[in-house]
Amino acid sequence: MLRLVTIPISHYCEKARWALERAGLEYREERHVQGIHRLAARRAGGDVTVPVLVTSAGAIGDSAEILAWVDEHTASERRLFPSDRGERLDVEALCRRFDERLGPSGRRLIYVHMFAQRELMLRFNNQGVPAWEDRVMRAGLPLFMGLVRHVLEIRPGVEVQDEAQVWSEFDHAAGLLDDGRRYLCGERFGAADLTFAALCAPVVLPATYGVALPQPEMLDEPTAALVERARAHPAGAFALRVIAEHRRATAGPPLPVA
Repeated sequence: MLRLVTIPISHYCEKARWALERAGLEYREERHVQGIHRLAARRAGGDVTVPVLVTSAGAIGDSAEILAWVDEHTASERRLFPSDRGERLDVEALCRRFDERLGPSGRRLIYVHMFAQRELMLRFNNQGVPAWEDRVMRAGLPLFMGLVRHVLEIRPGVEVQDEAQVWSEFDHAAGLLDDGRRYLCGERFGAADLTFAALCAPVVLPATYGVALPQPEMLDEPTAALVERARAHPAGAFALRVIAEHRRATAGPPLPVA
């Protein structure tokens, strides 16, 4: 069986989960907390980041590459990438843009917000990880938070820059939809839509996801306001529609959160 090594809350890992489940490919998810995920990724044959998909032919340690691999194992009528080479290059370029801009900025932005809500952060972050990892992270939370700050280059005021980048990418996606098309690259759901919707998750907090996500009523006022603004943006509303129409049918029930 395929194995998927993840940080369960990660939006890049959600990209891989969604693609696998949409394709009907059975897999076993191995969930880890931040920091320990690096050891798990290495042990699985990847680098130090997740997701890592372990296949019979080896490990794939990049969410974009996992998306492409899954697509090769998907029925032709449900493939995420177009068969035309030129069209495919355009889709890949758009996915790469969201991976490089929206993904990092949205992730860092929500970390800054959630660091101020530590117990809530832990409750949702640690879903499905081994019990000893949950205990270690809780006991050494300042160390884990320091590691995240270092790896993600979180510094005072960075959230202002990241929020501007998120809105820029939302505006770009909305601009593509301005001509009335149903999806980012035309009339058919594809890789760009899945990538954008998954990477929006930190700021739109969809009800359907690979794990349960906190909802605005649980959050402090500044974070809730950010989420509501993202949901109200045309691109945020598009992401929620895509998730409702194309993720809900494949996602299993999230783990319960006390």
